[in-house]
Amino acid sequence: MSDLRYDIGVEVETAYIEEQSDVTAGRYVFSYTITITNRGGVAAKLLSRHWIITDANGQVQEVTGEGVVGEQPYLRPGESFRYTSGTVMETPVGSMGGSYRMIADDGTHFDARIATFTLSVPRILN
Repeated sequence: MSDLRYDIGVEVETAYIEEQSDVTAGRYVFSYTITITNRGGVAAKLLSRHWIITDANGQVQEVTGEGVVGEQPYLRPGESFRYTSGTVMETPVGSMGGSYRMIADDGTHFDARIATFTLSVPRILN
């Protein structure tokens, strides 16, 4: 059973950025907007991110780093943080997922899971 004190929700919105993409060169640019919400009972700070990005050819890229968009947001219970970032792939369809490493005010480290989501050029998938 999970500990309800440490409950971080992650919602994702994606977009294909046609004007930055170059289909003939195999360059597909996507943005993703993430909303991170502290649904738990203890305030927590986002320390780092770990992404697993997979394109339609099965190529996997792992991205790790401190914070998100240069920030390490601190979220009290009920608070949210929203940011937009992006990725480039060689295929018109791919997926991303991963986790955020968090530290709660009581010193507990925990991972907030980012469920795998699809990135795709519009109308490419039925």
